[in-house]
Amino acid sequence: MSDAFVTDILKIRKRAREQMADGAITDGYKADSKQVISVLNEVLATELVCVLRYKRHYYAAKGIHSLSVKKEFLEHAKEEQEHADAIAERISQLGGEPDFNPASLVERSHSEYVPGDSLVSMVQEDLVAERIATETYSEIARWLGSNDPTTRRLIERILEKEEEHAEDMISLLGHIAASESVASRA
Repeated sequence: MSDAFVTDILKIRKRAREQMADGAITDGYKADSKQVISVLNEVLATELVCVLRYKRHYYAAKGIHSLSVKKEFLEHAKEEQEHADAIAERISQLGGEPDFNPASLVERSHSEYVPGDSLVSMVQEDLVAERIATETYSEIARWLGSNDPTTRRLIERILEKEEEHAEDMISLLGHIAASESVASRA
C-alpha cells in the first residue's frame, strides 16, 4: 500500500528533545508564527472592544424592553471575554505576548466602539460588530488553512459563537420592533 502513513518517530523524538524551548511550535507548524500572533492580537483587541461595548450597553440600556435585552448584553460580554482569554492563551502558546494595551485597543480592533443612544441603536451597533467579526474571522480561518490547524479551529469556534450572537441581535431587533408596533396601535 503506497498511501501508508510513514514517519520517522525516532527523528521526531530527537527533535522534540532538542527543540523543547519552542513549545507548541514544531517542524509540523507551517504558519508564520509572528504574523499569526499579530493577527491574533487584532482578534484579541476586537474581542476586548466587544466586551467593553456590551458592558456599556448592559449598564446603559433603559426602557420597557431593557430587561431581556440587558440579559443578552451581559451574556454576550461574558462570552466575548472567554474568547479574549482563549485568544490570549493561544498567543502565549505560540511564543507571543498578548497585547492588552488599552491605548491601542480601538486601532487594532476590527470592530468599533460605538455606544449607541437608544436600545435599538445599541442592538444595531452590536449586530454590526458581530457581522464584522464574522466576516474577518472567516477570512482568518481560510488564511490559516492547514498551516495552523489549532488556531484555525479556535477561530472557527469563536466564529460559530459570533454568528449566534448576530442571530440573537436580529431576534432582539425583531422583538423590539414588534412590541413597538403593538404599542403604537394601542
